[in-house]
Amino acid sequence: MKKTELLVTPASIEHMKELIRAGADAFLIGEQFFGLRLAGEFTLEDIEVAAMLTKEHNKKIYVAMNALFHNDKMDALVPYMQKLQEIGVDGIVFGDPAIIIARREAGVTIPLHWNTEQTATNYFTANYWGKRGATRAVLARELSLDEIVEIKENADVQIEVQVHGMTCMFQSKRPLLGNYFLFQDKAMEVENRVNNKNMFLHDKERSNKYPIYQDENGTHIFSPNDMCMIDELEEFLDAEVDSLKIDGILHDPSYVTTVTSYYRQAIDAYYESKASYKEIKKDLFKKLEEIQPSLRPLDTGFFFKETVY
Repeated sequence: MKKTELLVTPASIEHMKELIRAGADAFLIGEQFFGLRLAGEFTLEDIEVAAMLTKEHNKKIYVAMNALFHNDKMDALVPYMQKLQEIGVDGIVFGDPAIIIARREAGVTIPLHWNTEQTATNYFTANYWGKRGATRAVLARELSLDEIVEIKENADVQIEVQVHGMTCMFQSKRPLLGNYFLFQDKAMEVENRVNNKNMFLHDKERSNKYPIYQDENGTHIFSPNDMCMIDELEEFLDAEVDSLKIDGILHDPSYVTTVTSYYRQAIDAYYESKASYKEIKKDLFKKLEEIQPSLRPLDTGFFFKETVY
């Protein structure tokens, strides 16, 4: 039986080393010029070090190129992908079809992972991009568990599903935070998310706080809760979903490392026996609740919501 991959987003090379010890199988890294909503900034030099580290430990490394590429960025795609080929990364995550053309022009054979965030919602479209070079589809966070199982049963490509962390609810290419502070006649540097990672939009009507930051790709607004499926992994694993992702964006690295170790325990217990997993899953969930930041309640996302057509 092929085991499901545990994919994590590291904040740095040092954090990757911790995550390897915690049991991560694969890593999604990159830099904001090419990728969206990454937990850390990895230059080409960092990616080269990361690739050597993952090869040493028999892990995999994927690079995010899932930004929207306007004409001013197009010339950078081919040389960047050629360098990634030299480094030997295991996959490129993309959403913009420009990546397919650039990959062809670059003569690169790195596998592609199709990720268009909210629009990856059915196996027909996943298979469409599979015929155009994608080997994996990253499914939208708004799908129910039943829909995910159906897609997995009919997809000709690998399937990746996020099971822990926050969800991006809104992105605008416009610098909304910068525009707001200019309107207020205030000066604020908003280029580095590290300096504004504790910024929130307050919704008094719903008593919610939405994390928000701005970077080179615009403004990003996230869900008020973190999804957590550590006690509901059985159906994903029964369906042989290829990759389960822990998204660590805007969380402390130590938190992400601990979460990864708990999911590693859960997945290993399942492969030992379903009974073993059932024995520990509630305890693992309670442990996660104990370390969860007070501003980030845990929920099950859209997995058990009824879809209305």
